[in-house]
Amino acid sequence: MALERLQKIIARAGIASRRRAEQLMLEGRVTVNGKVANKLGMRADAEVDHIKVNGKLLHPGSVPKHYFVAFKPQRMITSLADPEGRSTVADMLRAQKIRIRVFPVGRLDWDADGLLLLTNDGELANRVMHPRTHLPKIYWVKVKGHPSEQVLERLRKGVKIEKGVQTLPTKVIRERVTEGNTVFKVVLIEGRHHQLKKMFERVGHPVRAIRRIAIGSLSLGQLHKGEVRRLAPAELARLKKELGME
Repeated sequence: MALERLQKIIARAGIASRRRAEQLMLEGRVTVNGKVANKLGMRADAEVDHIKVNGKLLHPGSVPKHYFVAFKPQRMITSLADPEGRSTVADMLRAQKIRIRVFPVGRLDWDADGLLLLTNDGELANRVMHPRTHLPKIYWVKVKGHPSEQVLERLRKGVKIEKGVQTLPTKVIRERVTEGNTVFKVVLIEGRHHQLKKMFERVGHPVRAIRRIAIGSLSLGQLHKGEVRRLAPAELARLKKELGME
């Protein structure tokens, strides 16, 4: 096998996503042939070199891949551990008696709920999160007040959410109106930190609640809050096709 970037090898082995693999390298927790590999451009041959992550020898291709979707409730951290003792995705997996090591793909805010993808397939996780794939993520967003069509057009064309950061064009569809709030369906093709909150805050309508209802062709379906289920083969095949992984 040819030389490849270490983070790609680690992701393919199911240890972590590429982004997390890069963090592990920078923290000095990856070695190649006994030497610390803490530079992101480093390459290795997975078939020849002895690669260790956290002291454990990596065996590329030997770990079965697993794929789950979950309905993450509010007040839960999208992480497998939290030093502050808050509820995490790992707690949800334990409650569902799932003891397979998988990690959450991307973020879903502590105070948001909805669809979460979990896997140990680092390559698929990287493609889901990478903005270049333009995989749509669909959300219900409840905001304060009743934004005008002029305001919505600003959001649809893209708004500056911080210095030097402009959002890409976004689909924003008004779904229903209550006395003091409005609910929208919003389709994002990027995943900036707190993007929805910053977008609506920018136009003067703070977000009250967020629920992610779909990632590409994956949807919440009949899942209830806190439930986790394995992806069906057909669902996984569709997702891989959307990500260019056939």
